[in-house]
Amino acid sequence: MLAHARDVFARRGYHDANVDEIVKAAGVARGTFYLYFEDKRAVFEEIIDRFIAKLAMSILRVDPRDPNRSVAEQVRENIRSIVHLLLEDRATTKILLSDALGVDVAFDRKLHSFYDEVSKLLEESLREGQDLKVVEKGDVTMYACMTLGALKELVYQVVIRDWDTPEEKLVSEVMTFLRRGYLRVEESAAPAKKLPRRRAS
Repeated sequence: MLAHARDVFARRGYHDANVDEIVKAAGVARGTFYLYFEDKRAVFEEIIDRFIAKLAMSILRVDPRDPNRSVAEQVRENIRSIVHLLLEDRATTKILLSDALGVDVAFDRKLHSFYDEVSKLLEESLREGQDLKVVEKGDVTMYACMTLGALKELVYQVVIRDWDTPEEKLVSEVMTFLRRGYLRVEESAAPAKKLPRRRAS
């Protein structure tokens, strides 16, 4: 039912979608819908909550002192994970980036809280990078905001316009963008060796 609801929201937008369309798409009775969800907002929230949880799991803290992986490798790995997740489920990405904000005050708070957590994680890594001279001196809050904004807009355009751009090209372009901005690292020509990923603390 969540998958069908997601498709209805992606096609119609949150405000124009309704429970009748969702149950028709899912092939279930209206009563069955209400066994699981109180209303349209509840199913919408469940879709977004699950997707945000996946996004949060894919973002790892960059450790400039990691002896096994360079900062460039860690940054590229993070970008690759995020881009893959967002493009793997384009319908939910469209909902998250175009319909989720403005549902109501409580929902907006939840979204802002998620973005604040991601921004804080990025700021901490950038600050450590500045200490190690791999990130240009400057306001890390601004750097984090510009990084997240650029990534969100790029993925939004790819999804909305249905561009058939290979994920690795997007990852490479984002890395080039960062290296021409605040990131002071060189990437090795050989692909990074896949190592177990360490969770952010």
